[in-house]
Amino acid sequence: MRCEYMLRVAVLGANGFIGSRTVEMLHLGGLAEVRPVVRSVARLARLARFDLDCRIADGFDQTALSAAFRGCDVVVHAIAGDSRTIVGTLAPAYRAAQEAGVQRFIYLSTASVHGQMPAPGTDERSLLHDRQPLPYSNAKVRAERTLHRLRCQGSVELVLLRPGIVFGPRSFWVTSFVEALLSGQAYVVNDGRGICNSTYVDNLIHALYLAMKTPGIDREAFLVGDKERVTWAEFYQPFAEAFGYDLSALHSVPPYMLTWQDRLEAICTSHPVQTLLSLFPRKARRILWAALMAGKDSPPVSSPWEVPEVPVPRATLEMSLLHQCGYKLPSDKAKKRLGYEPIVSFAEGCRRTIAWLAFVGYPVVRSSSGLNGRPFPTAVQETAHD
Repeated sequence: MRCEYMLRVAVLGANGFIGSRTVEMLHLGGLAEVRPVVRSVARLARLARFDLDCRIADGFDQTALSAAFRGCDVVVHAIAGDSRTIVGTLAPAYRAAQEAGVQRFIYLSTASVHGQMPAPGTDERSLLHDRQPLPYSNAKVRAERTLHRLRCQGSVELVLLRPGIVFGPRSFWVTSFVEALLSGQAYVVNDGRGICNSTYVDNLIHALYLAMKTPGIDREAFLVGDKERVTWAEFYQPFAEAFGYDLSALHSVPPYMLTWQDRLEAICTSHPVQTLLSLFPRKARRILWAALMAGKDSPPVSSPWEVPEVPVPRATLEMSLLHQCGYKLPSDKAKKRLGYEPIVSFAEGCRRTIAWLAFVGYPVVRSSSGLNGRPFPTAVQETAHD
């Protein structure tokens, strides 16, 4: 790709955690002319503080997307959602990019296409399969396959990024842990010794920017992560300390045991079964799904004659698998082909995230200045992360 002028980039799903930070970094850093694309006007609330050419287009509406992408060099697909949204928005978006004359389509996939417990030696060359225990991982695998088929039919270049646990201000991985911590429901499996394949959000977007302008990477996938090898205990430690908690006091819970309902859910969300179920009316599908999942993860019924105990948290299947991960996924290919090097250290990423938690009102007892003697972010950083 030629980059003699500032790239024009459409960010689809610009209101989400990663999408909004992509808009902020590209715009505030003067790296590209950014065009946020969201589903409704209400989703422009955070982005409205920037003077940008925002567009409204549903991810399933090819005509609206084509108009939104027109004049852009790159489309970044950052839409999150359920399995239907993950897979169903790809064909409209890619074909719209084709109609609009876009040069490159970048898809934010996930390292979870390799599973939550990837085998040692796993990298971008490893074979993928959609028979994993988590429907999300299977949907992402099918999404990548769908995009490769679309690329064979079209001319828009395709690049896939596979980040690990993306954290930072507004990250679910951070806020869910903090809220569990404050409610007494935070836990670790295996004492938190498993590897957390962390990716600070700014490092991911740095890789994203490199993928926009690096030539010769059509149809390539790249694992993206932080430089440091971090365990889950080490990932949680800075946030526990920021709120005055001793990490060793967290609940240590046993791994999740797969049930027949989990296995049934994996079967029911597989592509062949979903294709078959699509032949039935939507109401019938909802009734069938509710019947199959009845009682899943429901707590045992307690006796009215017993003093209720504080419930001990139970590991979810996803967190159980993640906490038992024993392998750090490599970013070697991204380093070699894209020139990728993380621009923010893990420690600095935690500092910035804790500063944001305090900024938005969480009861942080050790501010960023208390953690390392540095003040809260600058005005530009506050604007970017509010």
